[in-house]
Amino acid sequence: MKIHKISPILLIILLISSWSDVAAQRRTPENLPKYDLAPYHFGFILGLNQMHFTVKNVKDFERQDSVYAVLAEPEMGFHIGIVSNLRLGDYWDLRFIPSLAFGERSMVFTRAIKDTVFFDTRKKVESTYLDFPFYLKYKSKRLHNARAYVISGFKYSVDLASQAKKKEQDEEIRIKLKKNDVAFEFGVGFDFYTTYFKFGTEIKMSYGLRDILKHEANVFTSNIQKLNSKIFQFTLTFE
Repeated sequence: MKIHKISPILLIILLISSWSDVAAQRRTPENLPKYDLAPYHFGFILGLNQMHFTVKNVKDFERQDSVYAVLAEPEMGFHIGIVSNLRLGDYWDLRFIPSLAFGERSMVFTRAIKDTVFFDTRKKVESTYLDFPFYLKYKSKRLHNARAYVISGFKYSVDLASQAKKKEQDEEIRIKLKKNDVAFEFGVGFDFYTTYFKFGTEIKMSYGLRDILKHEANVFTSNIQKLNSKIFQFTLTFE
């Protein structure tokens, strides 16, 4: 009896088809089938963030005031918030998620003494943001107990840790940030419908639109033309 060889790709397709048939027969019931028909719902978020800066140097930046380079380094933080969701249609939602974000960033200034001895000066900048974002959320068609989505919008932020109006109490020079900022945000995520609530995972980027640096006549800020906030967020949602 002659045995014909089966293509590996064909074998994989057959296995996947067989598994799909079995999974369809054993599929669990759809959780919260009427959840998305509610005109509004609420929840909360927990997440991690990585705060960063986008640095734009002055045009004639060239070893001014013994500073050879300016580098921003991100640091990790966390955020919490409350979700308010308004249903606009089968695939659209309007979301307002006031939140509190804690974090810090570092500015590293490479300096030199008489152009021979180089050293780095690190300045840490702490921020505690009270955020007021509005988002439009576009959802894909629900696939059993899961749904993908994209989200974008704008947020207004108040930095509760801003030292822009504080005067120096000692000889240390601090990098001061302005208290208010406006940012554009864009992200993607997945919603999972459980027995009792909807659980989601989301990745989002935030790009500040304002120069948040308080420009002062010192060795560190004189070389910076513009400083914008840039924040990466990973969020868990419970709704």
